[in-house]
Amino acid sequence: MCGIVGYVGDRDALPILIKGLKKLEYRGYDSSGVTFLEDDRIRLIKKKGRIEVLENSLKELGYNTDFGHEQEKKICLGMGHTRWATHGAPSDENAHPHLSDRRHVCVIHNGIIENYTELRGFLIEKGVRFLSETDSEVAAHLIEYHYLTNCNADLFSAVQAALMEIEGSYALVVLCTEHPDLLIAAKKDNPLIIGYGEGANYIASDIPAVIEYTRNVLIVEDNEIAVVRRDSVELFTVHGQKVERDTFRVDWDAEAAEKGGFEHFMMKEIFEEPSAVKATISSRIRSNRIVLDGFPLNRDRILKASRIHFVACGTAYHAGCVGKNIIEKVCRIPVEVDVASEFRYKDPIIDENSIVIIISQSGETLDTLAAMREAKRRGALTISIVNVVGSSIARESDYVLYTAAGPEISVASTKAYLTQLSCIYLMAFEMARIIGRIDQAEYEHYLDELILVPEKISLMLEKQSEIQRFASEHFNAKSIFFIGRGLDYFLSMEASLKLKEISYIHSEAYPGGELKHGTIALIEKGTLVVCSLTQDRLLEKMISNISEVKARGAVVLGITSQDKENAIRSCDEAFTIPPIDPILAPMLAVTPCQLFAYYMAVNKGCDVDKPRNLAKSVTVE
Repeated sequence: MCGIVGYVGDRDALPILIKGLKKLEYRGYDSSGVTFLEDDRIRLIKKKGRIEVLENSLKELGYNTDFGHEQEKKICLGMGHTRWATHGAPSDENAHPHLSDRRHVCVIHNGIIENYTELRGFLIEKGVRFLSETDSEVAAHLIEYHYLTNCNADLFSAVQAALMEIEGSYALVVLCTEHPDLLIAAKKDNPLIIGYGEGANYIASDIPAVIEYTRNVLIVEDNEIAVVRRDSVELFTVHGQKVERDTFRVDWDAEAAEKGGFEHFMMKEIFEEPSAVKATISSRIRSNRIVLDGFPLNRDRILKASRIHFVACGTAYHAGCVGKNIIEKVCRIPVEVDVASEFRYKDPIIDENSIVIIISQSGETLDTLAAMREAKRRGALTISIVNVVGSSIARESDYVLYTAAGPEISVASTKAYLTQLSCIYLMAFEMARIIGRIDQAEYEHYLDELILVPEKISLMLEKQSEIQRFASEHFNAKSIFFIGRGLDYFLSMEASLKLKEISYIHSEAYPGGELKHGTIALIEKGTLVVCSLTQDRLLEKMISNISEVKARGAVVLGITSQDKENAIRSCDEAFTIPPIDPILAPMLAVTPCQLFAYYMAVNKGCDVDKPRNLAKSVTVE
């Protein structure tokens, strides 16, 4: 997720832009930039690295970025951006803002332009020169193209026309040389707000950037365009209809504003799961087809693989376990899953026909990176699933699938896990189609179900109070067991990890059928057992396991589907997820488990975002 700041008013813009970008640093970024009008020309300064690098560059050019030290000639309009790379590695050229070919228009953008390849080709045919590898640069050139050819130099109409052609998500702000008193902003599937000030108005991707100057805020909704001047804000639909909406007053303090009003980043990131999953899958499903640009696996290469390997650590390892089950089911190819720290030392059976899938949120996990290098040394094809563009694993793997989780601040991974699963499902379903293991009807059914996942996660989040209440009654538990069968067992592994890493409660995960082989000796009156019951063909077996633990005095919380009445009745309490094809159930069932871990930790007074002894990116062996 990128940071966006725009300003038009009677104060000096540069200090406001730089300070606003710093207030958005918590969102994560790899480069930053600002643009402003000076002597009727667009000035553009952008740099890879920290905001301080940008600030120093501005000062070297003679610009003041501190309040109280205004420019010799006041700059009253500008915009700034911090970039989290999605298309193109971190670099000065790929940083925002992006300037159009004939220097009329400058754009900052957060989101993904799904059809940028087609739009880029069209613009190149028109003689446009591109200076970056990004999808966002397309927006600047496309708006200028319409501005000069179809819209009679009407900037609003040019933005409208461009948005009609752009497919994907965006929070977009546009500056134009011929309109020195105007910024135009547009929004679809990415956050954008307008702050109303005295003699000034502000645009930002999040409230912390403006809270120092105003607490009167308007939320721009999807498919809306805002026309922002110093003394006015007009809101329209993308089709040009006027929109009337009241502002609201922000009562949060600055720290709470960074967390979107949530108490912790972890809860904020759980609530971002629907948008993160949508961003990860939406650009890769077009016209009932999965589109993985440059995907290296054709029919012969897949069938030639004797087996596929997942290699990862922690939560990413659990995503790989789900991947094993999914690929074996839909592709009928054997899959192994290895903990990265063990992979190198077991003398893995890997050769040039092997496919090794590496999963890492940061792309820098040392054990995982070393395992990938070992696989490459043995001739394997390596595919990585990572969240950070340009990271070591992304650069060194043969092919990379980027997740669109955005920055994850809390140490405990939540939305990153779901976006990793999203990539795994996309890859598994596409491989199965390529080799003919599933027919077109089954393929389209899976895609239809996958597309509905973000909406169904949102429905579950509306019921978070049910989990909150249950956690408030059981947070003093000394030991908690998670059980499940099939995909539910892998879900239980992740649920158990989340609980122990942030609440410090001892927890174990077991296949339901394994309890009787020793672990059931630990079950006594009052022991809490969390059971996952989403797999239809294993439901009766799991209900029998529930009877076994309840007979020994256990209290059972079930995670199951709304339509599974027998499962609900078998538990002391149940949290229900919306109905979904069982193969995709892990995408829904993990969210209540994350909420359970969160509320258990909060009730115990633990530091949820920074649990003891843990680090976000593990770069030691």
